[in-house]
Amino acid sequence: MLDAVGMRVLARSGLIAPVRPDRLLGMGLSLARWGITPAFGYAAGAARHPNRVALVDDDGSLTWREVDQRTDRLASELLVRGIRSGDPVGLLARNGRGLVEGLVSLAKVGADVLYLNTGSAGEPLAQVLDREGATAVLYDEEFAEMLRPSLEDRIGVTTGELAELARTSALGAPPKPASTSRQIILTSGTTGPPKGAARTGGGIEDAVAALSRIPLRAGETTVIAAPAFHAWGLGHLSLGMLLGSTVVLQRTFEPERVLAAVEQHRASTLVVVPVMLERLLKAAAAGTYDLTSLRIIASSGSALHGDLVQRVQDVFGPVLHNLYGSTEVAYAAVATPEDLAADPRTAGKPPHGVTLRVVDEAGHDVPPGTTGRIFVGSGLSFSGYTDGSDKDRLDGLVATGDLGTLDGEGRLTVLGRDDDMVVISGENVHPGQVEDVLAEDPSVAEVAVVDEPDPVYGVRLVAHVVPASGAEIDETHLADLVRGRLARFAVPRAFKVHRELPRNATGKVLRKDLRGGEGPA
Repeated sequence: MLDAVGMRVLARSGLIAPVRPDRLLGMGLSLARWGITPAFGYAAGAARHPNRVALVDDDGSLTWREVDQRTDRLASELLVRGIRSGDPVGLLARNGRGLVEGLVSLAKVGADVLYLNTGSAGEPLAQVLDREGATAVLYDEEFAEMLRPSLEDRIGVTTGELAELARTSALGAPPKPASTSRQIILTSGTTGPPKGAARTGGGIEDAVAALSRIPLRAGETTVIAAPAFHAWGLGHLSLGMLLGSTVVLQRTFEPERVLAAVEQHRASTLVVVPVMLERLLKAAAAGTYDLTSLRIIASSGSALHGDLVQRVQDVFGPVLHNLYGSTEVAYAAVATPEDLAADPRTAGKPPHGVTLRVVDEAGHDVPPGTTGRIFVGSGLSFSGYTDGSDKDRLDGLVATGDLGTLDGEGRLTVLGRDDDMVVISGENVHPGQVEDVLAEDPSVAEVAVVDEPDPVYGVRLVAHVVPASGAEIDETHLADLVRGRLARFAVPRAFKVHRELPRNATGKVLRKDLRGGEGPA
């Protein structure tokens, strides 16, 4: 049941608006048929605004009615091919209609959708498919060879086949599924093998949480540059379904094309991961784009280091909203432009309906400014990994795995992973704080600080640095910066220069690849 705050959030977003009785009936029937799933999102949209454009991708545009009708046919075709309600089915597709129609048609079957990482290699994909018991895979043709060993005993359907079937199939709508489709999202796998975190569809309270901190509005246009197979991009795809938004997807991230799409479609929202921001800034400086329609740049996936926040605000205006969360807890905190103006390093405040606590080892809340473990709870928190394991829990809240502090205004600052904290000379060191100092130097474009074994000190910090364009790395200068801002024991004992840092498809740095690695790379 929504409270008064939730009702105001929905009214501000334009979701509370008159609906014709016949269309309202169609929306209600869609809910009864599909449950809170992507299938309901597009079926309800087809009932409410059938001729509005739902999706624009590299192959053109589709209305809400077209997506609903096409995925009806596709769901029936998948049933003919042997995919059943409750089956875990892998979906390996880049941003575009293949991904959208794949996930919607699987939801209409009642299958569980296992979102696969397009940046993964064949062996890790095979391990995930085996572990999750996937009976089938829907995939882009470019991944056919990589998936070949995994498809020997599984049903395989390409997104190209889906596109043809959506156009030519004579089958009608599928029967109501026996079970409600679950969405299984893989963790990022930056510190270990990715795990599956399953969720059923979120309710209206979950949308209220996002909309309470990110002022999206119904019927506008969103460009999703972030990969939609992962929680952040998929979350905005789901919000677009609820809001009746036009969603623009491009198969690959090319900053010039992204900005051109914002201009062409008069998009109000751009969804990115932080690593994309630097390239978007360069593209904006090199070209002339009309971006006056852009009200929101929604970013998530990793911390914003150095002066990046200020540079984004200088170029695009006060539009940046940065979300802190994870696959397991979903939304934890959002930094609005006002929060970032007060403190560029802040993760912001928890959205409406989200509980956030910073606690000591005994589970007691710590005073403002004191470091503790971050726990989060909301309707979108996962119920556990699909392999049966779980995160630490406290009074119904889930551990994010990070350490942080709250200030007197309730704004969160994330210091880094709790298992990344390093004890040097008896002192606790948070690599994220060292990264913040180093990233502020003009010679540094990107930096990641990790710990490594040391034969003399037991452990040491190593800074992996990507130089700014035309700059050279002065190790003595950077060490002095850290020593002056933090403490002697926080100074990295080695600096390794790289052309780029290893990242996964969502832009997160693969720290496990850096530990023990050599530079330059």
